[in-house]
Amino acid sequence: MVREISINKAVEDSSYIFNNGLACSESVIYSIRKNFELDLSDDVIAMASGFPWGLGKAYCICGALAGATMCLGYFFGRREPNDPKINKCFELTKEFHDSFVEFARASCCGKITEGLDRDNNMHKSKCTKIVEKSTRKVCEIICKELSIKNIDNINIKND
Repeated sequence: MVREISINKAVEDSSYIFNNGLACSESVIYSIRKNFELDLSDDVIAMASGFPWGLGKAYCICGALAGATMCLGYFFGRREPNDPKINKCFELTKEFHDSFVEFARASCCGKITEGLDRDNNMHKSKCTKIVEKSTRKVCEIICKELSIKNIDNINIKND
């Protein structure tokens, strides 16, 4: 795993791939895998393929929220029964969820995109912003918790 990343690059990657063939949940995971240089197969993308459009067009939980949650589970989730590590995962997932609801105004795809034609650019534009903000927030949490440096902050000068 990396010791430093560009969160801005991770956001750009998720936006690009979202607008070029992958869906929301897949795009967040794709970007996290790429930018944190995780040794995960394409199966992880496949595992996220049922989440877009709120669980297979049921318009329930937002796919970007689900994809980011999968990423937090990868980094901070338990791998054995009764592992108390689950508490940290719950804490960070709640932090992400609360931030998500603050910027998206809901956790439900149908509510977030209510009134938008799913076949026009207004819908895609709104979802692109949700994917970008989800990627940014999950990167911030991972970096904070694992002491990974965000190189975007290196060139900021204090005046």
